[in-house]
Amino acid sequence: MSDFNGIERTPAASLDQAMLALCRSVDAKRARIVIDHILEHGIITNEDLSELYGYDHPPRAIRDVRENGIPLITYNVVSSKTGRRMGAYTFDDISKIKAGRLGGRKAFSKQFKKDLIGLYGSRDTITSEPLDERYLQIDHRVPYEIAGDDGGMLDPRDFMLLDASSNRAKSWSCEHCDNFLVKHNPVICRACFWASPEDYTHIAETPSRRVELVWNGDEVANFERLKKQARAHGLELGSYIKRKLSE
Repeated sequence: MSDFNGIERTPAASLDQAMLALCRSVDAKRARIVIDHILEHGIITNEDLSELYGYDHPPRAIRDVRENGIPLITYNVVSSKTGRRMGAYTFDDISKIKAGRLGGRKAFSKQFKKDLIGLYGSRDTITSEPLDERYLQIDHRVPYEIAGDDGGMLDPRDFMLLDASSNRAKSWSCEHCDNFLVKHNPVICRACFWASPEDYTHIAETPSRRVELVWNGDEVANFERLKKQARAHGLELGSYIKRKLSE
């Protein structure tokens, strides 16, 4: 954990012209707010993003900056207001930019989405739940921050289709993974459930397995029956299903 007061700030006056030019080239609104705050104050915290700018999920704004090619250093500090731990961020050296990140994510065409649906079907890759294509979002299997778009030509096999709920769950898990925060190894990502739910060896570097189940239509009655039975045994539904399967 870092001493907040001892962190070296990186305001505009401390940056070289190349870094300043890179910062000023970003147009994305959320990233722009983070960048401008650091340029003025030399540092920004999750608390700043929440209280000053109203972001309920501050790490997403930080990801926006990194996705636009701006390198940041993350510190774990304690809030003087709440006593809780939080993230604090300053600019990193411009040499830390990785190929394929400069300029941020590229917009996906309608045809590319159709290509993905042709390859995978109109379904959420995590849950395998069939969905109308309008509810599906395109996501990199390996997070953009780790692998970028280095190949130029987009390969559909490097992407997946997720609904909003799965996308949020994947983002949260990735943002708290040591590989995402420190190691940046695409090989580790590719073997993870969140990148390859069809065939994986770990979940965020933990040797785990999981399955996503959805009950629809007439199946809902079965779900309610299982939930009632689980409560009668004083168990969470997932634990009860595991017990039933092991019998």
